[in-house]
This record gives sequence, C-alpha cells and structure tokens, in this order.
Amino acid sequence: MLVDAAPIIYILEAHPRFARRFQPLFDRQAAGDILFAVTTTTIAEVLTGPLSAGEEALVKRYRAVMESWQVVNLTADIAESAARFRATLKLKLPDAIQVASAIAINADALVTHDRDFSKIKALTVLS
Repeated sequence: MLVDAAPIIYILEAHPRFARRFQPLFDRQAAGDILFAVTTTTIAEVLTGPLSAGEEALVKRYRAVMESWQVVNLTADIAESAARFRATLKLKLPDAIQVASAIAINADALVTHDRDFSKIKALTVLS
C-alpha cells in the first residue's frame, strides 16, 4: 500500500479526530500483515511540519519511520505518468505523483485523506 502524507501525520501526531480512522491499517502494517510504501514527495510533506517548528529530533524520528518502509523515488517514468494524470484528470502535481507511484509499484491501494483521488479508477483508494 502506498501511503499519502496525511494519514502518516495523523498517526505520528496522534490526531484526536483522524488518527483512529487509519490506525487499523498501521496496526496491520506493524504486525507484518501489509507492507507500506511512501514517495519521496510524502517524506518531504511529512517532514515540513517538524522542520517548520525547528524540531530536529522529531524530523529524525519521522524520517526513520518512513525509511523503514519502501521508498518510491520519482523516476522519469513516474514523472511522465504523473503528467498524464495531471493532463487527463486535472490532479495537483503531488497527487498525480502519488497515483503514478502507486501504480508503478503495483500497490494494492493508495491510502489517503484527500478527496482529489475520487476520479482515479485504475487504483483502489482508501480514505
């Protein structure tokens, strides 16, 4: 499963409203039942909050968690696929990168809290 930034942030920061929505998936991942992947775009998005707050220890902790999962780098093929999703579905670039990356690694699903993925038919979206 490719995991978008919002669910990761909710879990890491124990969001009072949204963490429980995604906790069962993170529990299954911790138990070894499913594998998580993240894009380098997601890593940048997740680290922005702690960096803005000057919390380097938190940056290291968050990065270690995400790097323990499969990290999907932005390749030329993924970039072209993302451009195609942007052109046809009018997705924002980060969203198009998530979709293209999930498809590139044959992810079972994209885990997100973003409504922009409702147009995606080539991939299961869990939100």
